[in-house]
Amino acid sequence: MNVIVIGGGIIGLSSAYYLQQNGHHVTVIDKSDMTDNCSYGNAGYVCPSHFVPLATPGIVKQGLKWMWNSKSPFYVQPRLSRSLADWGLKFMRTATNEHVERAAVPLRDIALLSKKMYEEWTELPQFSFAYQTKGLLEIFQTQAGADHAHHVMEKAHELGLTDTELLDYDALQKLEPQTRIEAKGAVHFKCDAHLYPNKLMRQLLDDLRSKNVKLVTNEAVTGIAHSNRRITSVITANHAYDADAVVLAAGSWSRELAEKMKVRVPLVPGRGYSVTLEDSPYHLNHPAVLVEGRVALTPMDGNKIRFGGTMEITSTTTPPRLNRVAGILKAVERYFPEFKVPMPAVDKIWYGYRPCSADGLPYIGRVKRWDNLVMATGHAMLGLSLGAGTGKLVSEIVDEQPASMDITPFDPNRFGA
Repeated sequence: MNVIVIGGGIIGLSSAYYLQQNGHHVTVIDKSDMTDNCSYGNAGYVCPSHFVPLATPGIVKQGLKWMWNSKSPFYVQPRLSRSLADWGLKFMRTATNEHVERAAVPLRDIALLSKKMYEEWTELPQFSFAYQTKGLLEIFQTQAGADHAHHVMEKAHELGLTDTELLDYDALQKLEPQTRIEAKGAVHFKCDAHLYPNKLMRQLLDDLRSKNVKLVTNEAVTGIAHSNRRITSVITANHAYDADAVVLAAGSWSRELAEKMKVRVPLVPGRGYSVTLEDSPYHLNHPAVLVEGRVALTPMDGNKIRFGGTMEITSTTTPPRLNRVAGILKAVERYFPEFKVPMPAVDKIWYGYRPCSADGLPYIGRVKRWDNLVMATGHAMLGLSLGAGTGKLVSEIVDEQPASMDITPFDPNRFGA
């Protein structure tokens, strides 16, 4: 069977990996050269601990407070956009305590599935992407942060993530003796892992090439041909690619491409930024999230540290706002006073767009409009974490096999697509 995968990020490449493994002829099409998409510049977390969706009570109110702060970690760019308005209304309606409760189990399950898949990859000779299972620290500085940490730890235990521990200041500092930390304490999610995304993506591309997966770069999808309820080919400016099945995994560009296929899906780009120190003079033992600062730090590949953050709901054509990077570095220094990282040159700053669904859960499954279109997008900040697991689920959906987990909460038709 000819399967066309639209999108060369971690979701698309993981889908191609498992589809090829199942015996399909796979073609991956991407508008870029697949070497610098959102899958490269992220924090590298594989994190079952992230069972709270983006759509939570209070996030809209907080976003309004931060709207005029150029260094704030969350920002919605005001603009005339029907798709943004549609997404925003749905987002506000779903940002409830009940939704947070419902989302916890499926987010946990897909993260655990993905972690299992990554661990299987580490046993293969073609993969060596600095995968480590040191867990993740969520570091807090305030009493409100401590109260939230206690609640999150209790919820983690309730979800079976029983190796989650609440640390006081002394216990936290003992885990990171190389540097002073300004904090009250932390939650240590020992279930989490991390990896170096740049190595993972390059090795995955090399592996797919070696297995004769066709990688089509620098070709934007312009449309489809169809017959009855099936897509028969995917069309670019240069070619028409025959398709028995199609996987839409184009990240933040998925909504526009879905519209070309007469499918509506509420999704907006959320831009994030990161800075990576090569041969870092600063040292961390564990990945960390700075709770009040909303910044992620990850030691990577032995000699690197990556600082990343912000969720900037904007268009993919809006120029980057480098004040966001200054905000990230300032937040790092508030927690780690010895980490005095100067503002880097523009060419050393990475930014990319995360595809944000209207409820913080990804869209994974078949769409009603077409019998042979599977959607796999909307992972927001969890694309890398959920990548391998999503790829496995996509292959099971295409082959009409029993899914490795209940994918009902990820139904791409849940908003009427």
